[in-house]
Formats: sequence, structure tokens, C-alpha cells
Amino acid sequence: MKIKLREITQYLEQIAPPAYQESYDNSGLLVGNPAMTVTGILCSLDCVESVIDEAIAKNCNVVVAHHPIIFGGLKRLTGKNYVERTVIKAIKNDIAIYAIHTNLDHVLNGVSAKIAEKIGLQNLRILAPKKQLLKKLTTFVPTAHTEKLLTALSAAGAGNIGNYTNCSFTVQGEGTFQPNEKANPHIGTANSLEKVQETRIEVIFPSYLEGQVLSAMRKNHPYEEVAYYVHSLENENQEVGAGMLGELRECVYPQEFLQHLKQAMQLKVIKHTQLFDKPIKRVAVCGGAGSFLLKNALSAQADVYITADYKYHEFFDAEDKITIIDIGHYESEVFTKDLLADFLQQKFADLPIQIASTNTNPVSYFF
Repeated sequence: MKIKLREITQYLEQIAPPAYQESYDNSGLLVGNPAMTVTGILCSLDCVESVIDEAIAKNCNVVVAHHPIIFGGLKRLTGKNYVERTVIKAIKNDIAIYAIHTNLDHVLNGVSAKIAEKIGLQNLRILAPKKQLLKKLTTFVPTAHTEKLLTALSAAGAGNIGNYTNCSFTVQGEGTFQPNEKANPHIGTANSLEKVQETRIEVIFPSYLEGQVLSAMRKNHPYEEVAYYVHSLENENQEVGAGMLGELRECVYPQEFLQHLKQAMQLKVIKHTQLFDKPIKRVAVCGGAGSFLLKNALSAQADVYITADYKYHEFFDAEDKITIIDIGHYESEVFTKDLLADFLQQKFADLPIQIASTNTNPVSYFF
């Protein structure tokens, strides 16, 4: 069966909804026709010219990369820099480019979770959950239609909380209404006051699903005019946010932990602040540039914080309270391409899906 590019992008956007990317980001389909047939997918951390060359050699006409090759607007394509040359080569060879960046950083099983998996952390939770990403729907339905409506709302994405689905609150009551002569009521007659046994339904849903949740409500509600309320919630969404916090299975002393980290993440070098003469148990991580999460790591009482791209003066912010460990941007996120391949293979088992062997790290080390 032929698989279209839109099927790939729709699946990836279920895993990491575009609504969760940062405002500066440019995730999504950057090059390619959604209707094109996919011959193979190459998963990479970056998408540069050498990755396009590898895709061509491996008969992959789709590159799924973590980092977008295009961040700002392109006003012309003359090949003057690596961004323009990469896009030109992709277009000439009918290679689609899809980026899944900060939206993948912000989901529970995303980039930071992959780091946590590599170093063997357990009891995972998001380090800095995001707020104001949830809404609550309240509506009223004749009691006999309660189950049908709840089933439809759940299918539309409402009522999912952590590891639980079909979450709702209901209470019984009496609804009143009076149709006028222009109405076409499911229950009652014109100009007559009706009293109906109704169920008040409350469900929580991610804000970006509001359209489809309300559509499901209207399609599965018997009333001509549906009474409902949508409220924005201040709650933290425990499934969406930056970084990850976890625990080692056993406490280890700093030198032993650094050796383990170096081996697990295949590191050449590790930069870090002061090591303390006490065992390490709680570990905070963030793929890529993560200095903005130090306060969260401190609040979570993490023993160490693993991330990348720390500036010289930012290391002083550890203030002898925590060990900051900088393992490098590429090094912290390189296993994201394995994560992407795993996701895609679960859904498209018959499609050739490969992990890029091209080393796209722009930083080299001299020993």
C-alpha cells in the first residue's frame, strides 16, 4: 500500500502537536508535497546538504529532522549559504523535509525522555510543566444521551489525564427550556415550557483540540441549541513541558556517575561545575540549550543537572547547590534520531525507515 507524506506528518503531529512548539520555532513540513508517495524515511538530528546526499543514496525521499533547516524567512534561493543549498538540493531531488523541534522537546516521551532512558533514570516526570494549555468543557445533555456524548468527546481527545482515559465528572439535574414557533426541538413543543432530566458533563482537554471537541459535542448532542461553557484552566499540564526529572536505580558517587554518563551518551568530553562528596540520586536533564531550567532543577532538589550550551558566567549560577553538567548540544540530542525512527516504525512497519549515519555535529574536539 502506498503511503502519502500527509500520513507521516499527521502521525508525527499526534505525537508532538505543533501547538506545543515555541513561538520562535519553525517545526512542520518545510519542503515537499503532502500528496507525494513516500519511498523511505531518513531520521536525522539536523538536515544539511550531506544528509540530503545520504537520503538520495538510500532511496529515502523524506528526511525527518529534529532541527529545522529554515528558521527565518528565505527571500531568495541562490545557494549562497548552507541553508539555501540544502533546500535547493532537496527540491531538485524531490526530497521532503519535516522538522519536529521544540514540540518534541515538550512532550512526555520526547527528547529529554530519551536522554533519561539512555542514562537509566526511572520515576520520570516533566521538569517544568507548562500552564494554560488545558481547557474544560461543561455541557448539559438529556440523561439517556449521556454515554453516547461522553464516548464521542473521548474519541475527540477530551477526558485524557496522564495514564487515564475517559475521565469526566457528571451530575444529574433538571433542565428547563421553552421553544418558540421557529424552533425545531428534539424534545417539547413550541411555546410550552419543558422540564427534562439532564446530565451535567465536565471534561478537560488540550486547548489545541477545542475545535474538534466542540464539533464532536455538536454532532452527538440531540439538542438544536447546545448549552455549553469552555473555560481556560491555570493548571499545569503534567504531560507537556521542558526537561525531565528522574532518579537513578541506585545512588552513585559523582566520579562513577560521570563515567556512566560518558559511556551511556557516547561522550568525548564533559564540562561540569563542582562535584560534591555525596551520592547522586535525583537527576534533571534537558536536551539542547537548557540553562533556563536551572531554577527548576534546583526547586526539584536535583543533585545534578545535565544539559548543553552553558555559557561561562552561567556556570556560576550553580552556587555550590547543584552540579551542572554540560555534555554538548549535538551529544545531548543525537539519539533523537533513534527516537524518531522508533516512533515511525511502530506505525509504518512496512516502510523503509533508516537512521542517518551522517555526523552533523559542527563542533570538533582536539585531544
